[in-house]
Amino acid sequence: MKKIIQIVLAILIVVLGYALWESIQQPIRFKKEKDKRQEATVNRLKDIRKAQLAFKDEYGRFTSSFDTLINFIKNDSMRLVKRIGSIPDDLLAQGWTEEIALKEGLIKRDTIRFAIKDTLFPDGFNADVLWKVPFTEKDSFQMAAAVVNVSKLDVNVFEAKVRYDVLLHGLERQEIVNLNERMKNINNFPGVKVGDIEEPNNNAGNWE
Repeated sequence: MKKIIQIVLAILIVVLGYALWESIQQPIRFKKEKDKRQEATVNRLKDIRKAQLAFKDEYGRFTSSFDTLINFIKNDSMRLVKRIGSIPDDLLAQGWTEEIALKEGLIKRDTIRFAIKDTLFPDGFNADVLWKVPFTEKDSFQMAAAVVNVSKLDVNVFEAKVRYDVLLHGLERQEIVNLNERMKNINNFPGVKVGDIEEPNNNAGNWE
């Protein structure tokens, strides 16, 4: 009987030890995986922001369509104004500006165009997955564009975002719930987001 009790106690010690070890390791594993997914997501949102800003430079607005944005990256071009000529040092010393030199014909401006895919993004960049949330099968970022009035001025804005419920799907549910609560408590979006269509934020990401 004494031997049986010793065996049972040994098993209980092992079980309790494992439970304690697991309770310590679980949040560590969650954070490691969360950080990995978030880093990839932030990088993709930065690509979306880069494309949106170039699109606005060309068309004066943002777009809410990934199809439009992807087509823009793959097939469109952007303008670059090149200055031809220079202002001599003696004229610079006299206060000549580029505008004066332009009027006087010392310099000229020439507009040239470069393919978006060759200018903004590195070789091998795959625009076709711009919509896709990393580490998910087929989940898409939510993207929207709008015009809001700020101090009687119309301002073009956009946002792209994904909730942690989507990005971290498959991880420990209670850890996701806790993370969402922490984000809400600091008035932050419970996920990863760039831009804002309600309160213009200079196209910042909520990780910045």
